Amino acid sequence: MNDVTEQEAPAGAPDPRIARRWRRHLADEREEAAVYRNLASRRTGEEQEILLGLADAEERHIAHWERLLGGDVGKVRRGNARTRMLAWLARRFGSVFVLALAQRAESRSPYETDIDATAAMAADERIHEEVVRGLAARGRARVSGSFRAAVFGANDGLVSNLALVLGVSGGGAAHSTVLLTGLAGLLAGALSMGAGEYVSVRSQRELLAASSPNQETTTAVPHLDVDANELALVYRARGMGADEARLRAAESLRHQRLETDAAVGDDHDVVGTGLGAALSSFTFFASGAVVPVLPFLLGMSGSAALLLAVLLVGLALLLTGAIVGILSGGPPLRRALRQLAIGAGAAAITYLLGKLFGSTLA
Repeated sequence: MNDVTEQEAPAGAPDPRIARRWRRHLADEREEAAVYRNLASRRTGEEQEILLGLADAEERHIAHWERLLGGDVGKVRRGNARTRMLAWLARRFGSVFVLALAQRAESRSPYETDIDATAAMAADERIHEEVVRGLAARGRARVSGSFRAAVFGANDGLVSNLALVLGVSGGGAAHSTVLLTGLAGLLAGALSMGAGEYVSVRSQRELLAASSPNQETTTAVPHLDVDANELALVYRARGMGADEARLRAAESLRHQRLETDAAVGDDHDVVGTGLGAALSSFTFFASGAVVPVLPFLLGMSGSAALLLAVLLVGLALLLTGAIVGILSGGPPLRRALRQLAIGAGAAAITYLLGKLFGSTLA
């Protein structure tokens, strides 16, 4: 049998090092079960049932380690730092970030190589990863538009304004000129981002509206000739097969209204509003663009101001990169370093060009 409940506890007291490892697994499983129960308390319906099912599965693993330890369980220990952070986030937020972290935690289960974990437990963790991936995918879909705008806006502000500040500094500009250039870059970039996002979203909504069924067509349905009409062609033009289109046309005639798909309205909700997108892009770009200007706003100048600006932007890029990594289910450190490398490369090129043009024009 493959069930974890059928493995017997070893006779006698376990080796102290082995017992410590078992207690560590036990503590981690308890923390993970608590994570799923806390997440479930913030959900309803199917999602709540799925999360409670995951918590019950973790209870099976808890029972396995308790059985191996027997009377040597000892006091309740805390899980590792990563699992404790997950539990803390789940209690306070219950967001897609927690599910993304849980997905990564399940993918890094040690049970594949632990001789005291059963094959069923290792398989459980693989399945749990896919379950959490599915739950996280729902949240990722809900935040994908706003998340893209936030990350793109903030990173654009960070990198473009740092490059601008470094470029004019490399050209030998005075402190006041660098500050004015940075503030102008912040305002111009934020306004440009906001205007561009507004036009983009408005255009997308207009395209969707042009493709949506005209509700006024419903008034024509009751007057159609039942035996000779082109109603089925409406549905075929929207991608249905001939048989399905005929059935839908018959249903429309029976109810005397044009049957449309509700998903069309949902597309508008996913796109969002033009004003909301514009304000979001303006805010996030400005929040990124102000970072490289901060040292100059605080009265610093010269190399010290530039070094601090680079350091602050570097930390911000690492943070946004790590957030992208967490939400995408990838390694946060690798995403953070990638973000930093791209930003640093763009800023370095602009600084060198500034030095080049500055020395040429001098």
